[in-house]
Amino acid sequence: MANRLLPEWAPQDAVQLTWPSPDSDWAPLLERIEASLERLVAAIARYQTVLIAVPDVTARGRLSECFTRLGIPADRLHLVVAEADDTWARDHGPLAVEQNGTPLLLDYVFTGWGGKFEAARDDSLTRRLHAAGVYACPLHSRDLVLEGGAIDTDGEGTLLTTEACLLNDNRNPGLDRRDIEARLAADLGIERVLWLRHGHLEGDDTDSHVDTLARFCDPTTIAYVRCDDPSDPHYPELAAMETELRALRQADGSPYRLVALPWPAPCFDPEDGHRLPATYANFLIINGAVLVPIYGDAADTLALTALAATFPERDIVPIDASTMIRQHGSLHCLTMQLPRGTLERRSEGEGS
Repeated sequence: MANRLLPEWAPQDAVQLTWPSPDSDWAPLLERIEASLERLVAAIARYQTVLIAVPDVTARGRLSECFTRLGIPADRLHLVVAEADDTWARDHGPLAVEQNGTPLLLDYVFTGWGGKFEAARDDSLTRRLHAAGVYACPLHSRDLVLEGGAIDTDGEGTLLTTEACLLNDNRNPGLDRRDIEARLAADLGIERVLWLRHGHLEGDDTDSHVDTLARFCDPTTIAYVRCDDPSDPHYPELAAMETELRALRQADGSPYRLVALPWPAPCFDPEDGHRLPATYANFLIINGAVLVPIYGDAADTLALTALAATFPERDIVPIDASTMIRQHGSLHCLTMQLPRGTLERRSEGEGS
């Protein structure tokens, strides 16, 4: 039975998030990140359900009251107590495939981006949510280290990724390119892997996740970050990545339609001054809309305009990511879409 990795634009039941706990790395910014996440949840809930893993019963009650005050219908929220180490649901959440027309969730190993951070609770989160009856379809565990932000698909058998991440010895030592491609083919139905050799953002902990660099918008279109400032240290790598993207071909031999996203002015951490990986490629596609990170930069409007032209049938919703980026991720990193048929429907009157 062949699997097919579903693209982000496939119809969705929900978007999954993991709420920060007071003892996480978000502690110094907890109030600010919670306010940012509240705005993100409110934006998603206009279109579909939001599943949130929360650290404890107290947080569940507090958030339920908060979202009620914000006017979010109760049937658009599913708050589940499940402790985690961090908030990056894109990388510890499940990947959805279709198997003979039926959805199936795959749970890969998450090691905190190659052992950089504690990740034991994150790694077990999907299994605990499944045991709690959250998901409506089977969950299969895999022994491969793989993060959702490291891959992007056109939904038709092609996968876009980076060598710096998937071939890194800190992920799956002993597996070479051919081994990785074979595993992706077996698990996800991938027939072609498009490998990017170039592309890196300063402040990135993920070893060049592709969702910070280049993204499928539909089977024929790739949006990507372009640095137009030769004095910026990113310029050589991103120019080389642009050359690679221009050389890529679709399965039928046609070139891809490339949409260049603007380059925001350098964004620095106010505490120690290190550069943060601000990128407009970290957008999220949901039912009827595309949520786009913005940073209070003059380039925000250009990014929104470019994506509006790319997704003419979807609303374009800006989301302030200036606090999110303080922990080196943005709104796509914080979310994982759950395609249609993957979320268990609660009975009428059931609480969150």
